[in-house]
Amino acid sequence: MNIKGRSFLKLLDFTPEEIGGLIDLAAELKQKKKKGELHDIHRGKSVALIFEKTSTRTRCSFEVAAADLGMHCTYLDPSCSQIGKKETIADTARVLGRIYDGIEYRGYGQEIVEELAKHAGVPVWNGLTNEFHPTQILADFLTIREHFGRLKGIKFVYMGDARYNMGNSLMVGCAKMGLDFVACAPEKYFPEAELVEECRKLAKESGGSITLSTDPDTAVRGADVIYTDIWVSMGEPVEVWEERIRDLSPYRVDSALMDKAGEKAVFMHCLPSYHNDGTVIGKEICERFSMTEMEVTDEVFEGPRSIVFDEAENRMHTIKAVMAATL
Repeated sequence: MNIKGRSFLKLLDFTPEEIGGLIDLAAELKQKKKKGELHDIHRGKSVALIFEKTSTRTRCSFEVAAADLGMHCTYLDPSCSQIGKKETIADTARVLGRIYDGIEYRGYGQEIVEELAKHAGVPVWNGLTNEFHPTQILADFLTIREHFGRLKGIKFVYMGDARYNMGNSLMVGCAKMGLDFVACAPEKYFPEAELVEECRKLAKESGGSITLSTDPDTAVRGADVIYTDIWVSMGEPVEVWEERIRDLSPYRVDSALMDKAGEKAVFMHCLPSYHNDGTVIGKEICERFSMTEMEVTDEVFEGPRSIVFDEAENRMHTIKAVMAATL
């Protein structure tokens, strides 16, 4: 694998061999960190982290990964960056590209990170856009491989709203790497037909498959991984909660659903999760709609088949691999 100088914007841009190479590198760097072995291979370099949407895991992962690689990083939050406001995206890219060796962007449309990459002259990394979240999928796949010893042939079921970045990126990743991907939701929450068709072509090459289902009981039968995400994405208005709860409550991941999948099935979630009323927003929504849990029950989230915190840790190792390989 040689991807030096390339941007990491979406998994569609990379071959299965390159994606596998990044996962291999992440596993290697993870072992070095666990053993306390220095791997500061990019000493003296600097990276800019542009966050138009706030984050816990993505920011911490990029900052720690950069430090482990020997790099300095500058965090630009929504109040600090003038990108697209007082300065065009192209101008911001050209300025930052003269100062930094790499740029991370987390925010809104995929076209923004694509334009940054077009003009920066240095690698640009997608920390999340409305359409794609590629670093999360690398972490998910490293976690699956650690647990099952393989990716090919894994039956991966995504429960809930599959129209946006997580549903899109997981479907692309599964299609590229030979997993059997199932999106289970009401039809209006399926991914766009054009992307589904593209992924079916990719899956045919890799030995995987793409299935869209509205029936949870059928979808999870024989699943290795059951995955879900919060029902309302970052930046969406609170008014959409009522419709989402009505539409997606039948697709909540609970113990009965996990049992239908079988004993080998594990639960994954990209976080944050409303598995109880322990957050301000979670409590407000639960009280408003007379609920105690949303996309996943607390019993499953905290149960022995949940590997969400292994998955969360692996964000840092896979992000480190992306930066290490592209710089």
